[in-house]
Amino acid sequence: MSLVGKSIPKIDGMAIATGKPVYTEDMAPPNALVVKLLRSPHAFARIKSIDTSKAESIENVECIFTHKDVPKCRFTLAGQSYPEPSPYDRLILDEIVRYAGDEVAIIAAADEETAEKAMKLIKVDYEVFEPVLDFEKAIDHPSIIHQETDLHCNFDIGMQQERNIVSCQKVEVGNVEEELKKCHTVVEETCYIQAQAHAMMETYRAFSYLDHTGRLVVVSSTQIPFHVRRQLSRALNIPASKIRVIKPRIGGGFGGKQTGAVEIFTALVTQTTGKPAKIIYDRKETFSVTNSRHAMRLKVRLGADKEGYIRAMDIQGLSDTGAYGEHASTTFMVVGQKTLPLYNKTRAVRFMGNVVYTNKMPAGAFRGYGATQGTFALETAVNKLAERLNMDPTEVRLKNLIKEGETSLVSGGIKLGSSTLHKCIARGRELIGWNDKYPRREVGDNKVRALGMAVTMQGSGIANIDTASAEIRLNDDGNFTLLIGSTDMGTGSDTILSQMAAEVLETSVEKIIVHAADTDISPYDPGSYASSTTYVTGMAVVKAAEDLKKQIIESGARILEVSADEVELDGQKITTINEGKTISIEKIAELQVLGFGGNRQLVGNATHGSSISPPPFIAGFAEVEVDKETGKVKLIDYVAVVDCGTVINPNLATIQAEGGLVQGIGLAMYEDVRYDKVGRMTTNSFMQYKIPTRKDIGNIRVTFEESFEPSGPFGAKSIGEVVINTPAPAIIEAVYNAVGVRLTDLPITPEKVFLAMQQI
Repeated sequence: MSLVGKSIPKIDGMAIATGKPVYTEDMAPPNALVVKLLRSPHAFARIKSIDTSKAESIENVECIFTHKDVPKCRFTLAGQSYPEPSPYDRLILDEIVRYAGDEVAIIAAADEETAEKAMKLIKVDYEVFEPVLDFEKAIDHPSIIHQETDLHCNFDIGMQQERNIVSCQKVEVGNVEEELKKCHTVVEETCYIQAQAHAMMETYRAFSYLDHTGRLVVVSSTQIPFHVRRQLSRALNIPASKIRVIKPRIGGGFGGKQTGAVEIFTALVTQTTGKPAKIIYDRKETFSVTNSRHAMRLKVRLGADKEGYIRAMDIQGLSDTGAYGEHASTTFMVVGQKTLPLYNKTRAVRFMGNVVYTNKMPAGAFRGYGATQGTFALETAVNKLAERLNMDPTEVRLKNLIKEGETSLVSGGIKLGSSTLHKCIARGRELIGWNDKYPRREVGDNKVRALGMAVTMQGSGIANIDTASAEIRLNDDGNFTLLIGSTDMGTGSDTILSQMAAEVLETSVEKIIVHAADTDISPYDPGSYASSTTYVTGMAVVKAAEDLKKQIIESGARILEVSADEVELDGQKITTINEGKTISIEKIAELQVLGFGGNRQLVGNATHGSSISPPPFIAGFAEVEVDKETGKVKLIDYVAVVDCGTVINPNLATIQAEGGLVQGIGLAMYEDVRYDKVGRMTTNSFMQYKIPTRKDIGNIRVTFEESFEPSGPFGAKSIGEVVINTPAPAIIEAVYNAVGVRLTDLPITPEKVFLAMQQI
């Protein structure tokens, strides 16, 4: 292959690096009204009265909305394919506020200063309720967070409103309790995974206006433009045909922008006033009123026989979705989906538990989407089991992990199509120096170094649900326009998809013009989430390019007056095999687009969905140094060996992996969303919420063990999410090997390590 597998530079890299105006705020009209939101100071309360008269009297205040002024149709902000599995439990503005920061009033003014001044003059009288702040006490708490009778679920997700339960799930194959009784060794571990902030560089923002026909146009930094259009249609009670959503460049999302956090507010203002409006969240708002990772408690029991084969697996969980149920059931479901199939020598497996409402900022989608939490709990338990069995943890995994061509108890008989996970482990052992360094060694000055490891799987798109379309046109000048609905969040997906199209058409990336994510122009795509872009959208692009290639060959053959099987395409021209007559692609394009006599522009179209979600795999290895006097943990080296199928662009794949690993390191060692005793977030800036800097992450090494996934484009699988999952369990195990304390409550701060060491 001439392009696939090559490290082509990002097609938008130079524009971004040189500060070209490519982001949402850059494009907002200068006369746009500034939208600000008055927020609740209470975690749980009812608005008894609200007086906006003084605020409305200020010059240049355009409008103010309260819960009395907005439509009353409940909806979800989760960016998911219709019908969404997340409950419709929101209003634009509600009489009941359910977390500190919940919206109370919408203010639109000519400038920010005026909007801020007006906001301070709004008087609100609250009836304050006892909030539910501890998710382990949420079930059957005296305070019921959602008592409304019009809350709606499209599916039976096991909701029990009166008990603060959003979703109940249970998956069981075989008799877990009986199998555990038969096992030679049984271990149990309870793990707590904290809420984690996305901390993307570009905060949430959107602007809106009415076009010349009166249609509502919303420009937003979103991962899900087509889903945002549906959300706006339902919430504002206007037809989706009257709404256009455009996504410019995005300054990071990591799943946070799979929730429609801001678009409804500017859209409502524009719909009401007819004027452009914009909203820009500051960093405090981005931290405290959008969404985070779901905090979870996961209890794992594993049973193994004398030979070290894992025969029983039981995972019981509790998940905190916060004040609203976006992604509540699906994130929790993924905990089981991405753990139960991994160790396939089992005879019985079970995953069960509940998702609960609390009076905290809503949780949502976050890179890893439940697999991160599940991997931490399962891999921590596997490491503990290896110790009990007196076996090397790499050997336990090599003996038990699923292999290519095998199935599992929960796979429905579907065999694993591709995997090099066992090779990933072998390669990782070599790179980290496992044989020489494991498990620990003293290095002087009361410091000890040790190793730990973990493995993980994810998915590639959502099987039988997500379907993407692509269109590619041959333009009159011989170049191509690729129309897609996926969203490049800085990951380079536009570049990847261009490479695939160019590979099929035997042309260069420079000849591919990418137009992405405009609901009026782009073919439908669910958006960039669930590790779907390379795998699902990529295959749609390949099929569309193949469709166009066939048309080009047929058109060229017709012009040359031969049959299609008598010519060949070399990317620049069509040549007859026998006579050597040629016609250039440019000439074909000219004749098809500009010619007369009923010619038509050549356009390739395709739609693709998959009945499977082939998992990428990673083996992660951590080397840490622990100061026994202080409990301080320093990450010395991290090795990740990745199976993502065929690597389409090695440089971009490496960068993706490095970024995800750093987020996983942050989850393990630094990051923690915290609240005070009345439910106000205390980690609402980078002064309080610590993410790892370059100095904190030590040496990171990423390498690939390619497999070939038959269902993927050129054999590719996903890489975007799987890379975040292994650092936490690998680092925790390395710390245990260093000083004998296995911390299962993330993050492992020096204080936690030190105090645990004192109890040995």
